Amino acid sequence: MATAVPVLECVPNVSEGRDRPVIERLAAAVRAVPAVALADVHADPDHHRSVFTFLGPPDAVGRAALALAHAALDAVDMRRHQGAHPRIGALDVCPFVPLAGMTLEQAAAAARAFAATLGAERGLPVYLYGAAATTPARRPLPAVRAGGYEGLAARLADPAWAPDAGPARLDPRAGAVAVGARSVLVAYNVWLDSDDLDAARAIARLVRESSGGLPALQAMGVRLPSRGCVQVSMNLVDPRRTSLGRAHDAVAAEAARRGIGVRRAELVGLTPRAALEGRPPAGVGLPDLRPEQYLDTWLA
Repeated sequence: MATAVPVLECVPNVSEGRDRPVIERLAAAVRAVPAVALADVHADPDHHRSVFTFLGPPDAVGRAALALAHAALDAVDMRRHQGAHPRIGALDVCPFVPLAGMTLEQAAAAARAFAATLGAERGLPVYLYGAAATTPARRPLPAVRAGGYEGLAARLADPAWAPDAGPARLDPRAGAVAVGARSVLVAYNVWLDSDDLDAARAIARLVRESSGGLPALQAMGVRLPSRGCVQVSMNLVDPRRTSLGRAHDAVAAEAARRGIGVRRAELVGLTPRAALEGRPPAGVGLPDLRPEQYLDTWLA
């Protein structure tokens, strides 16, 4: 894809990771929009979540995001949803990321326009976060998602947490949506050769920035029942400050201190090639990394 025109990325996270026909229908909604490239679909049955990564000209990406949103809201019923990942709605989070020829503020403007349209067309509460946030308290996604879907009714009753778009009214089927703008991040998980969730949570606490660990790193411990192991699930919020190698090595070292090995790692979506800092993919637990999983491939 040429970068002579602005390129915007969108990475919607949908609360459905098990029903393959539904996931394919959502992917098809994106593929149907001309000029948009669907770069990756990552579905996880334990998180019960699918992450769609697509990019293209800003207007086309906005149309694709809206098409996927409508398809997800038609297909997913939050009243029956249980998974390992925090979530507040069927379309849980929808970030817009400027890749080429755009500023973060322009991506934030695209996020705000999408939020206004979605809130009006679907009549559900929408919160803005990241660079699109309306207040500093709403910039961090964990703050917007605090309490989860189960606490959404109480949050909507609090005037301090009135939605940025749509009504302050709970739709039990759809929940709410967090829409934001951010820079490139890398979603990266390390699977441990253990089913000890307490160990995974302890390792996550030690490596994440909020507990004094690696800079620009978010982490949580998650059980993966279908794989018989636990995972340290991470967001490298700024892969220039904490690379894949540093994150992998920190988790592996803390696991080794507990007598636990690393089974493998997993990339969710795309990564800049620079995030590997010259290490081979196998050196960060990703021996099967494909060329199309590098963000650089789509911008060449």
